[in-house]
Amino acid sequence: MRWTQTFIPTLKEVPADAEVPSHQLMLRSGMIRQLMAGAYTFMPLGYRVIRKVSEIVREEMDRAGGVELFMPALQPMDLFERTGRREAFGNVLFNFETKRGHFALGPTHEEVITDLVSREIKTYKQLPITLYQIQTKFRNEERPRFGVLRTSEFLMKDAYSFATSLEQLNVQYDAMYNAYCRIFERCGLAYIPVEAESGPIGGDASHEFMAPADNGEDFVVRCKDCGYAANQERADTGRASAVPAKVDGAAEPNQVDTPNAGSIDDVSKMLKTDPSTFIKTLIYVADDKPVAVLVRGDHEANEGKVRRALKATNVELADEATIVKVTGAPVGFAGPVGIQCPFIADHDVAGIASAITGANAKDAHLIGVIPGTHFELTETHDLRNAAADDPCPKCAAKLEIVHGIEIGHVFKLGTKYSESLDANYLDREEKKHPIIMGCYGIGVSRVVASIVETCHDENGIIWPMNVAPYTVALIPLNVKDEDTMTAATKIYDELTAAGVDVLMDDRDQRPGFKFKDADLIGLPVRVIIGGKGLKEGNAEIKLRTDAEATKIPIGDAVAHVRGLIANA
Repeated sequence: MRWTQTFIPTLKEVPADAEVPSHQLMLRSGMIRQLMAGAYTFMPLGYRVIRKVSEIVREEMDRAGGVELFMPALQPMDLFERTGRREAFGNVLFNFETKRGHFALGPTHEEVITDLVSREIKTYKQLPITLYQIQTKFRNEERPRFGVLRTSEFLMKDAYSFATSLEQLNVQYDAMYNAYCRIFERCGLAYIPVEAESGPIGGDASHEFMAPADNGEDFVVRCKDCGYAANQERADTGRASAVPAKVDGAAEPNQVDTPNAGSIDDVSKMLKTDPSTFIKTLIYVADDKPVAVLVRGDHEANEGKVRRALKATNVELADEATIVKVTGAPVGFAGPVGIQCPFIADHDVAGIASAITGANAKDAHLIGVIPGTHFELTETHDLRNAAADDPCPKCAAKLEIVHGIEIGHVFKLGTKYSESLDANYLDREEKKHPIIMGCYGIGVSRVVASIVETCHDENGIIWPMNVAPYTVALIPLNVKDEDTMTAATKIYDELTAAGVDVLMDDRDQRPGFKFKDADLIGLPVRVIIGGKGLKEGNAEIKLRTDAEATKIPIGDAVAHVRGLIANA
């Protein structure tokens, strides 16, 4: 492709509203343009990358046994109501009513694919099967940001496996997991597979694939010694259950006035003590019943862990009326001593020798509360977010926390959707069973942004060879010079005939201007034709990551470029 025949509107300045490198560089290189908050046009350069990533995904999904189809983005709302996900998605779901009924724009396609399978698959002889698509998804993000990393409309590969047994599901899951590893490796993207929460998708086992990035919104908890990794929602703290012995003859806690101090920070300052000496008491509603969750004052409760510890389906923070009912006090003064609801405690609560807690009375706290003495504590659970320096649950080495971007997610769904939507099969004895499902997603547009986020320098993008919009940037220094253009066109034609993607910068611009644009768009191989080099019979060839170019005889230039590509 010749630059003058395509559409690459580069920018010299960093857009004021672009917060992270991927957003800045995708705008500056002419890859994307914003239509409105959360919605972007992929320009020709960006769409070429989307297509290349999509093709890698297709090849590896097919290799893993997936079968591609294409489903509607427009979905009937009753499917979400049957699975209970209308409420689970809440405002994230784009939905609207017409004379024909109530509809949603698909955030994912579990309902649609399960409904399809329920109509078409009837017997074990048709299973196992894995179906996938690459399709636009819609989620009503409250805060679209970071360019195409968080948008309301995005491109996603979603796959769904259907099986008759856990053994079949495990084989499918492993095939998808391994396919994801190959996809990200081929895309030149560093990644970490981590244990993860399933969230509104449901299911009982899942892994996320994270791209380590300084500006990632997710946190990855990992151990360098043994390789354990999990997202912060799922990571174990490595702490053991502890039940403190009752202290005989212990003095009763002292109640102190803490006017207008309803937060641990406020009370810490007032009492001149550290938050780690507090027991934070949070009131949740678990399956419509109030329950208190106790964690150390400097820790954050983890809702997924709370849900699993309680064996509950739904867990959410209680409203003010419920808090007043079980504590007798407004928000901010709850404590375990005398509270009028069941409670569960984190492991580290047992290790606080003398704690400060809310007094279940307005503007009051208790000092000198001893766990297991002033309130009963017969068992503890892992209920908080893991933190740096917690022991690894696998090997006891210290954990570390790094930022990451979620680029893929795999789930073992079980029968959540097949039971809701009557997707059943008949076994050899003609007995009916719900089909066992798995779900596997990759954010295609997110992968593209993640590559830019992690593969760049101060001058622009550094594309990995397999996903670059073009492989070679061919730069004739003076397009008005006949010898220069003859040599450049010959190389262009030979590389193109050999199946190499070439972008020839045939603009009538100064060499320095072209070099800056070449660095900005970041094509892997640069070939410079003209000037002193051409007079000497040479082309100057360099990789995007090289500091200096190598002079290669013009007649050998095509072979040299092909060698660089083959050895990349």
